[in-house]
Amino acid sequence: MKTIAISGSPRENVGKRDAKELRYEGKVPAVLYGGKEQQHLAVVIADLRDVIYTPEVNFVEIDVNGAKTKAIVKDTQFHPLTDVLMHIDFLQLFDEKEIVMEIPVKLVGTSPGVKMGGKLIQKLRKLRIKALPANMPQNVEVSLEKLEVGSLFRVRDLKVEGYAITNTPEDTIVSVAMSRALKQAETEAAKGKK
Repeated sequence: MKTIAISGSPRENVGKRDAKELRYEGKVPAVLYGGKEQQHLAVVIADLRDVIYTPEVNFVEIDVNGAKTKAIVKDTQFHPLTDVLMHIDFLQLFDEKEIVMEIPVKLVGTSPGVKMGGKLIQKLRKLRIKALPANMPQNVEVSLEKLEVGSLFRVRDLKVEGYAITNTPEDTIVSVAMSRALKQAETEAAKGKK
C-alpha cells in the first residue's frame, strides 16, 4: 500500500485554547494512538490534503523531530458548518499486528449485461479488510466480465489471499439489473410474437 510522508511537531499544551491557536496557524491538533503511550501532535493542514481528501486509502509516515512512525488515519473531525478539519486521530502500525481498514472496491472490465442495455448497480464501494500491514491491498478488484443481466457479484465470490474480508459473505458488491428500456424492448418483442 502507498505511504504518504507528513511531518508533525509535539504539542506541549493540550486544551481548547491551544487547539484554537494551532488552527489559527494553519495546523491541526492530532493524536497518535497504539504505542506505549498516546502522543499529542500538531500537523500542518496542507500536508493532510493527500491523506484525507482522496478516495484512496493510504498509510501515513509521521516524522516527529526525526522519529518516524507508520500509522493509519483512524478518525477525523470536521467543523459542522465550514467543513474545516478540526482534529485527526492516527493509529500506529506494527508489522506483526493485524489491522482493520475500509478499502475501496475497483470495478474492472466490461459487463456483457451492461452492453445489452442492463443497468450496473454498485452496492458496496468499500470493504472491511483485516490483514497485517504488509498484506493490506490498495484496493479490491471485482471483475465484471461474467455479469449478465440479472446476475450479481457477492463478497463470497471474491478470491482473496493474505487478508480476510469481514463483511457478510452474502452482501452484494455489484449487480446488473434490467433497465426500463430493456424491459420495454422485451415487452414489445413479446407482443410482436403473438
